[in-house]
Amino acid sequence: AFGVVADIQFADAEDGYDFGGWRRRYYRNSLRLLQQAVQAWAGESPPIDFVLQLGDSIDGQNARRGEAESALQQVLEVLGQLSVPVHHAWGNHELYNFSRARLVHTGLYSRPAGGSDGPPDRECHAYHCSLAPWLRLVVLDTYDVSTLGTDPGSPRYQESLRVLREKNSNDDLNSPEGLKEPHFVAFNGGFSQAQLDWFNEVLKFSDENQEKVIVTAHVPIHPGASNGVCLAWNYEAALSVIHSHRCVVCVLAGHLHDGAYCLDCHGVHHLTLEGVIETPPESNAFGTIYVYEDKMVLKGRGRIPDRVMHF
Repeated sequence: AFGVVADIQFADAEDGYDFGGWRRRYYRNSLRLLQQAVQAWAGESPPIDFVLQLGDSIDGQNARRGEAESALQQVLEVLGQLSVPVHHAWGNHELYNFSRARLVHTGLYSRPAGGSDGPPDRECHAYHCSLAPWLRLVVLDTYDVSTLGTDPGSPRYQESLRVLREKNSNDDLNSPEGLKEPHFVAFNGGFSQAQLDWFNEVLKFSDENQEKVIVTAHVPIHPGASNGVCLAWNYEAALSVIHSHRCVVCVLAGHLHDGAYCLDCHGVHHLTLEGVIETPPESNAFGTIYVYEDKMVLKGRGRIPDRVMHF
């Protein structure tokens, strides 16, 4: 069993609204909801084995307020009350607050030190680990190709900007208005070929060893688990890797605060979790997933519905 939570986006700030100005965001309250989640997970019987934090742990406004480090510390202190590991995905809001080089040295860097668990690029926050003799977790970095958190003079930034500009002609690169492919916006990102090649090798290993694989990432990689905008730039390439193997049973993501779900044509479940940040004080948005030999059962809290995912 493991806990799941997405888009906490904590800031020590009064409630506000999204970029459109109409969806309420409960910045300060999100930490209280996280505390409730941690208390619930700590009381689980049998106990949970780990927690997946699916990205956007703190809000981008912390950078403007000069409070990025303190906000992150508060979130990590709450999660640190758990006696189990926490696996972190990196989201756009992490990259609004910190450079990739800085994130490597924070508590959000959950990729194990050393070994061949991830791609050669240590700043690519992708890795895999064995959860049980027949079960593997793969954490993907959906901002491996991105203009966020990267030095504008670097090759990574220049290549990412080229990819983005090819598809997005708007002055505001965060605007999907009028785009044929509206997911090509700056608050999304994509996968490098190096990460995709590494991912393919991990799944090949899991196929050969008859493992089941749970994949997690901040940005959804299937249109059916998205709103058409919140989608990784080259999601088709990631899906192609998954569909060329038999082992992946589920992809867990955040980013889209409304949540979404689909079962794709290859039998892979794509579950996008509702975000804590837009959850009112009297509710919550977290869950516990129980893994069996033939299914995963999500017990959701608050805005997150229960779900059974057979495989």
